[in-house]
Amino acid sequence: MSTSGSRMEPELENKTKAVGMAVGRLIGFEAEPAGNGRSVVTLEAGSQHANPMGTLHGGILCDIADAAMGIAFASTLEADESFTTLELKINFFRPVWEARLKAEGKVVRRGSSVGYIECEVTDEQGKLVAKAASTCLVLRGEAAKGR
Repeated sequence: MSTSGSRMEPELENKTKAVGMAVGRLIGFEAEPAGNGRSVVTLEAGSQHANPMGTLHGGILCDIADAAMGIAFASTLEADESFTTLELKINFFRPVWEARLKAEGKVVRRGSSVGYIECEVTDEQGKLVAKAASTCLVLRGEAAKGR
């Protein structure tokens, strides 16, 4: 893995907390401190997250994986950089009703303009629930303003 910094720039870290936590509050997930292209997001999944069949809605798994991967990638950015997601893919391996889930995001490759990130979502027994991957585009200059 190639990363440009050892931890998230303070300005981006504050922005991530302020903006990113709105969706975290809505869904109920929490993000642990991130750095070096890694992050962890946790969620107490329950009936409030259920799909019509009664199991955890796949979109919720996608949300926590996306958050973990985005935070991990953000930890590799310089102060004048931002990013946007180009692609996101997720595979679901087992149903969940109620569980403490952990989404661990890891930057696999950080190039100068594109990055590839993976995430494993596990339950409290360490069983793999889902695996996701994302491709992100680094933005600089005018493209990074306001992001």
